[in-house]
Amino acid sequence: MEKVYDSANFCAVDALDAWAAITADAVMPTGFQLVDTDTFDGCLKVASLGAVQVSAMAYHSFRCVRTPKLIRAADPECFQVAFMRSGRHVLEQDRNQAALRSGEIAIFDSSRPFETWADGESVLIQFPHTLLPLPAGRVRSMLSRPFPGNEGIGCLLADFLTRIEEDGADYTPQDSIRLAAVSLDLVTAVIAHYLERDSEVPADSRQRALYLRVTSHIQRHLGDPALTVDSIAAAHHISVRSLHRLFQQHGVSVRAWIRAQRMEHSCRDLADPMRRHQAITAVAARWGFTRPADFSRAFRARYGITPSEYRDRACGDGTDSGPKRERPVPEARASRAPDRRG
Repeated sequence: MEKVYDSANFCAVDALDAWAAITADAVMPTGFQLVDTDTFDGCLKVASLGAVQVSAMAYHSFRCVRTPKLIRAADPECFQVAFMRSGRHVLEQDRNQAALRSGEIAIFDSSRPFETWADGESVLIQFPHTLLPLPAGRVRSMLSRPFPGNEGIGCLLADFLTRIEEDGADYTPQDSIRLAAVSLDLVTAVIAHYLERDSEVPADSRQRALYLRVTSHIQRHLGDPALTVDSIAAAHHISVRSLHRLFQQHGVSVRAWIRAQRMEHSCRDLADPMRRHQAITAVAARWGFTRPADFSRAFRARYGITPSEYRDRACGDGTDSGPKRERPVPEARASRAPDRRG
């Protein structure tokens, strides 16, 4: 993400005015007033994904108002979905008022007046009304109504937004297109779920959202040796055949995806100097490999070296003498897992 504002770069008397000017351009025009403080501390980072934008904000004690006059002056005609990472937030729109807690999500509309009181951190995704494949009137019935971002489908959206904020990678234009599609699929799935209108979500969007739910479930249970195709299908109330078909659309089998993820996590732990004391068998068991011989054989088949050789190359010989060796990055000999960002 690109940092476009840091209050540390402005003198105290100019910091809030600068924030208002920059957020007007990056998000939408709004009016600000400090609450119980004379100085403003804040930071704004943005990531543009085509028509979709993700903004990460940190701010200190202000009141924010979007009036009919400001809407007439400039309206991006967007929905905004905000994940509250920390602090205290109160949002009021369409006569609904919500006191939002850390970990909650709320949606609001740039085309309608709103008022907020905020102190903390949030991640905001905004997109044109026309990109949400749900009736606008029903969506507006959810304005300023909190829903959880720490469980279910809301957790997937919160994790996605957090990852966008924390990921330092430079996205290619193709990456941006894929991430925009993923973000809209997740937002659509979340809103449709709470509107109880899942059947109105386009089939391709439902399939992409299901794939994200399934892969997230697998990531959370990678260390469980009882993780199987049958258990995954049962957890998502779909048939095993449907699960296989879902992964085939992404060019990989379910078992191959699980194996690749377990291998990648094992490699990370083997290369971690802080885990040098752990036996290789313990590392393998942590990621679901219950039989050491099977792990060693699969590791060598995939990367061309044994786990112990990889650890030695990654961590060096354990002494401080001599130059440090760069961590080796094994090249997979089997098909690699698809990019999890898309």
